[in-house]
Amino acid sequence: MRAIRRFTVQPVLPDALAALGELAGNLRWSWHPETQDVFAAVDPEAWEAAGHDPVKLLGHVGQTRLDELAADEGFLARLGAAHEDLRTYLTRDRWYQRSAAADAPRSIAYFSPEFGITAVLPQYSGGLGILAGDHLKTASDLGVPIVGVGLLYRHGYFRQFLSRDGWQQETYPVLDPDGLPIAPLRDADGNVAKVTIGLPDHGTLTARVWVAQVGRVPLLLLDSDTEENSPEIRGVTDRLYGGNSEHRLRQEMLLGIGGVRAIRAYTQITGAPAPEVFHTNEGHAGFLGLERIRELTETGPRLAFDVALEVSRAGTVFTTHTPVPAGIDRFPIDLVAQYFGGDNACPGVPVDRILALGAEDYPGGDSSVFNMAVMGFRLGQRANGVSQLHGHVSRGMFGGLWPDFDESERPISSITNGVHAPTWVAREIFDLVRSYGGRPGPEPDADHPSQVFELADKISGQDIWRTKRALREKLVLDARKRLRKSWKQRGAAPAELTWIDSALDPDVLTIGFARRVPSYKRLTLMLRDPERLKSLLLHPERPVQLVIAGKAHPADEGGKKLIQEIVRFADDHEVRHRIVFLPNYDIGMAQPLYPGCDVWLNNPLRPYEACGTSGMKAALNGGLNLSILDGWWDEWYDGNNGWAIPSADGIDDPDRRDDIEASALYDLIENEVAPRFYDNDAEGVPYRWIAMVRHTLKSLGPKVLADRMVRDYVTTLYAPAAASSRTLNGDFAGAVELAAWKKRTREAWRGVAIDHVESSGVADTPALNETLEVRAFVSLGDLTPDDVDVQVVHGRIGNDDNLVDTHAESLAHAETYEGGRHRFEGKVRLSSTGAFGYTVRVLPKNAHLAGPAELGKVTYPPA
Repeated sequence: MRAIRRFTVQPVLPDALAALGELAGNLRWSWHPETQDVFAAVDPEAWEAAGHDPVKLLGHVGQTRLDELAADEGFLARLGAAHEDLRTYLTRDRWYQRSAAADAPRSIAYFSPEFGITAVLPQYSGGLGILAGDHLKTASDLGVPIVGVGLLYRHGYFRQFLSRDGWQQETYPVLDPDGLPIAPLRDADGNVAKVTIGLPDHGTLTARVWVAQVGRVPLLLLDSDTEENSPEIRGVTDRLYGGNSEHRLRQEMLLGIGGVRAIRAYTQITGAPAPEVFHTNEGHAGFLGLERIRELTETGPRLAFDVALEVSRAGTVFTTHTPVPAGIDRFPIDLVAQYFGGDNACPGVPVDRILALGAEDYPGGDSSVFNMAVMGFRLGQRANGVSQLHGHVSRGMFGGLWPDFDESERPISSITNGVHAPTWVAREIFDLVRSYGGRPGPEPDADHPSQVFELADKISGQDIWRTKRALREKLVLDARKRLRKSWKQRGAAPAELTWIDSALDPDVLTIGFARRVPSYKRLTLMLRDPERLKSLLLHPERPVQLVIAGKAHPADEGGKKLIQEIVRFADDHEVRHRIVFLPNYDIGMAQPLYPGCDVWLNNPLRPYEACGTSGMKAALNGGLNLSILDGWWDEWYDGNNGWAIPSADGIDDPDRRDDIEASALYDLIENEVAPRFYDNDAEGVPYRWIAMVRHTLKSLGPKVLADRMVRDYVTTLYAPAAASSRTLNGDFAGAVELAAWKKRTREAWRGVAIDHVESSGVADTPALNETLEVRAFVSLGDLTPDDVDVQVVHGRIGNDDNLVDTHAESLAHAETYEGGRHRFEGKVRLSSTGAFGYTVRVLPKNAHLAGPAELGKVTYPPA
């Protein structure tokens, strides 16, 4: 019979064990091995059975065992030490308090549709969520005052298993919030905090606010499964990335609008400072900007829309994560109008202004859709991609927003992702470092975290090799356990599975490949020549084994077909001991997988990998990358820290391109990777391989850490955004002035023209270091010289007389003539030889602009 209600009964902890509840309630345990050891000591078997989930563990331990522990002096001492360590971690000054500038933001709100903190809180689907989780953990380690905001999905993301013929199947187990490491946000009277948002035809959506404590960082999670809502609306937070367009729109309205309201409730209840900066992690949370504009137009200062837009923009950071147009949320414009208009309209935020923010009103755009990424750029004064290459791709992808600017000048910067070492580096590696006198790992709070990687040269090759072999064996045992479970789910009898006991080998070169399974990541590139792959797997002297994992979106039939192709190949009796596909890729699988692999494979279709942080995690564990030059690898590959798979860019035939790149992959494994791995010295250590491992740790270690990433966000985005926000807040005079100036400048720009440009000071064949004098005669119409920046842009002459490697220098205002005409002049030193060219342009100028392209306006001389 089916239960009509479910709940989790919590144990009564003896007073002496009260600290266990506090340790379980802070997710710092998920990256702190010493705290995990305390829970393991409560009941080792129950700890394993609970999947290393402290809340579940405490719910299953009997009262008798708890009473025994309460009288165990040794355990109490261990518990007390872990508890004191947590208290110290939460209270002492960290990097941000010691080193951040005095004008750094007092609080930052970080919005994301998913957060990958730990496997026991399954609120993530892939790299976006894992990155968000690492961002929060690292912010905690560094003391950065971030508040996370997301949704609490009752089914999380799906669990994956395989049918007998290798087809992906999905299940959606119900998550009981009372059994998760979260707690409801309550006010002083004990009432659960709730927020509401308006919906057409449904009145309001009510959501509870839960808090997951991620070290020092609170993560607010909104849950629509409340009794105030109709059954349909209760299901808004049912599944991550589930449902149709309308369902997704409701989710994103709750995340953005409800998330801001949850922040307000949290700051009011706790007394925490209100955020000065709002960070939108991908476009899904973009509606937060509309809610902030509504606050400013309908409550408090009651600003005009354009003024409120400038106040909100100044403190907003937008990060785009996808170089694939299909990965961007685009809603039918009529649906957005329905949800933000009619009875649900807000007087201070007219629906026509909302629609304009997400409109693809540029050449090649689709006028029928509302683009969440486009709105993100228009609502955020600062924006970035997640690797240098991805920034370049994004500036091209969204170039329609700034059509008159060269790609390099479009206002999308880059901060390359990083990974949280305490989460992803194997404990055995930390122990090895400690044994050589180093810290127990790259401590993100250290002023010079890179120093720990210098130990790579001091650790003996035998110890490195021994440790990697132990990690490989740990992976093999874990993979066998998962493989056996998968085959049983596929209907195999135990008698059919004796071969699994010898599947994989801890002494064989192990290559890992695990990620989401959209087509551009090319899961099956390795299968282009099945016989060639077999020969690599079964090589008599230098065999290779592959551990593969990944989920396809439930609606992606093409991705499921790719998984089936891999599974069917891996089912072949001839090779199944050398290649395995492990279902249900998640954090729990990833943590032994990255350290246990010798090589991490990544072969996306360039340039569609925004960053690809899985290879970073492998590198921190002494793994070598074998990858297409895409994402972060394009930026940091140096020829000695792994291998670059040649990319057949420019070949239009996708099959031919795949064939070429697959052949290059086979050649690298056969001729370079495997020979180096098996080239042992007299002590059985592959010294050339170990040399590459050492170089990888030293060259990549400091770069791939998330502490470098978060510090970059603080210094280059958060602090400037806070400064801009403070300038425009206060009495809002600056915002009023900026909004009026923008309106006036946009209307008057049609009157801006470069009438004439002349130069002098150099001969017909100028010599190096001569000075070119430039004069530009410019008509400004209703604008003044203070409203513009007249620049001479100079550089080398490239193809079609285009300027490359350009430098821009401002010209000084020299004279005003009748009719709004002006002369600007300046000098350019000819500092390099070769073909040289220049032009002149006029840009809007205002101290409150984050960059010259912000208005999208620029004037060049007539052709």
